[in-house]
Amino acid sequence: MTADLLPAFIRENYEVLEWKHACAILKQDFPQEWNDILAVMTAYRLRKTDIAVPGGNKSLVSRTIDHAFSDRGWKEKGFDTKVLVDGAPMENPTHKIDCFKNRIALEIEWNNKDPFFDRDLNNFRILFDLRAISVGVIITRCDELQEIFDGLHRGSSYGESTTHMSKLVPRVQGGGAGGCPLLILGITPKLYDPKA
Repeated sequence: MTADLLPAFIRENYEVLEWKHACAILKQDFPQEWNDILAVMTAYRLRKTDIAVPGGNKSLVSRTIDHAFSDRGWKEKGFDTKVLVDGAPMENPTHKIDCFKNRIALEIEWNNKDPFFDRDLNNFRILFDLRAISVGVIITRCDELQEIFDGLHRGSSYGESTTHMSKLVPRVQGGGAGGCPLLILGITPKLYDPKA
């Protein structure tokens, strides 16, 4: 698998799922975006204070990662998509991508309801089929973080029906993104900073 192209730090500190040679495509065809992803995720640390505070509309974890990509020129992006059926345009709406740059779509799913994964994968599938994106990236959390949440008395906020790797992997392996290459990074306890 081309996940071996990822630096050791990423492979050792994230749960990685690569699908359809996403790493090779990113590294070869989108080197700037590849370097952005590696730099942001290498610098990222899961701070205790970001977990202890309720998220509201967007969690502090999501905001931190989102801002790091924004600082590198990634933007939230919506797409106006439609198909023609017998000459008549039919709307084919997609939702906005959290972070987009040069045909790379990146979603941050920290603590949403797990059907958000279906939405993201379907969006990647449609946009890939329409040649609007080349690779989809999802940043989420690995299951092992639950022990940390429980220890901080926040476990009930991070329930079984929220976004984490064991909810995402079967959806990817079941073809939820169609032919779209994917890179999935699950934040592990190794990135947790209890003093921050």
